Amino acid sequence: MATIASTEANETSGRARSRGLRSPLRAISYLQATPLLLILGFFFILPILTILVVSFWDYDFAGLYPDFLTMNYTDTLGSRVTWKTYLNTLKFTAMTWALTLVIGFWVAYFLAFHIRTTTMQMVLFLVCTVPFLTSNIIRMISWIPVLGRNGLVNSTLTELGIIPQPIEWLLYSDFAVVLALVHLNTLFMVTPIFNTLMRIDRALIEAARDGGASGWQVLWNVVLPLAKPGMAIGSIFVVTLVMADFSTVQVMSGGQSASVALMMKNQMSLLQYPAAAANAVVLLIVVLLMVAAILRVVDIRKEL
Repeated sequence: MATIASTEANETSGRARSRGLRSPLRAISYLQATPLLLILGFFFILPILTILVVSFWDYDFAGLYPDFLTMNYTDTLGSRVTWKTYLNTLKFTAMTWALTLVIGFWVAYFLAFHIRTTTMQMVLFLVCTVPFLTSNIIRMISWIPVLGRNGLVNSTLTELGIIPQPIEWLLYSDFAVVLALVHLNTLFMVTPIFNTLMRIDRALIEAARDGGASGWQVLWNVVLPLAKPGMAIGSIFVVTLVMADFSTVQVMSGGQSASVALMMKNQMSLLQYPAAAANAVVLLIVVLLMVAAILRVVDIRKEL
């Protein structure tokens, strides 16, 4: 009995000591995370809270008035124009996402599996990033002399006799908006997919081929499932960037199309900050729901 009591006392003492050691370690962990929490709180959480608070304020042409009104949300969600603008934005997002996913996957696949040397892979990947050395505005505006009525494409096709007159819908149309968005955002899809494909064990592909799988079967059953985390990360980048874009829609559509971000910009130019804040909150919720849907389909923790 004495031995049992001594053993229980030792175990109790050991647990107490382990709890005593864990407490300082936990305190040190919280202390190490404090700078990151302060940075995130100041630059991320505080601005969002500010927008949320302002979205309930009242306003007129003279200024803003702190209050707690749901008028801005009812005006936003009860307007047909707002719903049509959101649908238009979702249309641009879906088309851009689909095109960048297809283009980005095949570019990444070519770099990862058809370029043999690592040096050449890095060189070609850096070539893909060269356009990003300039601003989005410059790269977007560069399409105007190419797609315009007297631009490079129309002039070439007219001189070759392929078309009798210039094509009007190449510029200042939904086609031009989607083309510019794909051009601006494809690299954000290429990078995570390329990173994922480079991590795939080539022995898996060789084993599939030794088992009699064709090239398409290897792609469908081996490469694509293992590339899903990178595709999900790229999709999150593209979706968030396109949903928040306003300059591309404004310039490339010639003012004939609208987006949620462009509507918010117009509201802010009219000093309607609470209405713009309400739109921002709704847009944030929509984007978070889209990101949550992507994360439900694919587990990106494999890439983190």
